[in-house]
Amino acid sequence: MHLVPADRADRRTIDGHRVCEAIEAIGEPGAVRAWADRFSLLADPGRLALLLALHRAGPLAVSDLAVATGMNDPAVSQALRLLRTAEVVAGEKEGRIVRYRVVDPVVLEVLKQVT
Repeated sequence: MHLVPADRADRRTIDGHRVCEAIEAIGEPGAVRAWADRFSLLADPGRLALLLALHRAGPLAVSDLAVATGMNDPAVSQALRLLRTAEVVAGEKEGRIVRYRVVDPVVLEVLKQVT
């Protein structure tokens, strides 16, 4: 049980080799936290609706996303701000209009599974 941290080494295990495999599969706590944060972005129904709309319809502006999702413009803008900060979406400016699209390849793969 070479992968068990010292603070857990005194605990009884049934299948020690599987415990080590599980620890290896979990990986670094920072990476687990990053994945949890990414999944939390998708856990909100409003943000998920925005991402699904962008995935299926292509680049859309805030007002169009508001109509498509039933959200109001400020709520869409707030959600897009979070998604932009997490580098899940990006905006492309055309004159005064900004159209958003999904840019995170992992999120795109997840969205393909949802629809």
